[in-house]
Amino acid sequence: MSAPDFIPADVRARLKALRLSGRRAAGGHGFGQHASRSRGSGLEFAQYRAYEQGDEPRQVDWKLYARSDRFFVREAERDSPLTAWVVVDATASMAQGDEARPRRSRLDAARALAACVFELALRQGDRFGLAVIGGDGLRLVPAGAGLRQRDRCLLELQGLRAHGQWPDESRLKPLWERIGAGQLAVLVSDDFDEAAVALAERLSAARREVLNVQVLTAEERDFPFRGGRPIRAPGKGE
Repeated sequence: MSAPDFIPADVRARLKALRLSGRRAAGGHGFGQHASRSRGSGLEFAQYRAYEQGDEPRQVDWKLYARSDRFFVREAERDSPLTAWVVVDATASMAQGDEARPRRSRLDAARALAACVFELALRQGDRFGLAVIGGDGLRLVPAGAGLRQRDRCLLELQGLRAHGQWPDESRLKPLWERIGAGQLAVLVSDDFDEAAVALAERLSAARREVLNVQVLTAEERDFPFRGGRPIRAPGKGE
């Protein structure tokens, strides 16, 4: 099965001038287009930082410990790939479309945005993954690189439908195991559910770099209404 193409031709042409990067997101091991902090011998020294739980003992500068009686980790810099995750909100409210284009929903726009991120990451040699949050809970395509990885993510996007409510926080636990500190998470959502905003805040507080892209219809953006209007939140029984 061939992978779908969610990127309009004119948008794809403009992608050539764009680059995917984070303000503070760190790359992993390998070669790519990003300056990132990594540890090991033979790398250019960058700085010392205080030891944190999870650091390996071999990363500790023991000579500095002998002088200061405190644990420090030696960091170095090198170019290495970024790991980018696209987190797509697929709850019921994402099925809403514009009055002028009712067949194109917020979820369709989210698919196109996600596909653009995958395309940029692919061109840069970066790793990327997909997380979908919807009425069925959490669905993951683990981070990887290359054409097959892009096609896996696009095929997952193709099968999505917007339904249900934002799942309980306990069902999102695998996100914390997959999206590591220093990695980039692009959350694509209408942000109508406070839990979506809370997730972005928690990821950011846990040393993940988060880019929150809010998807709105033209009516929601411009609000060209007069008089009273009923407000209904799909999936929330209101």
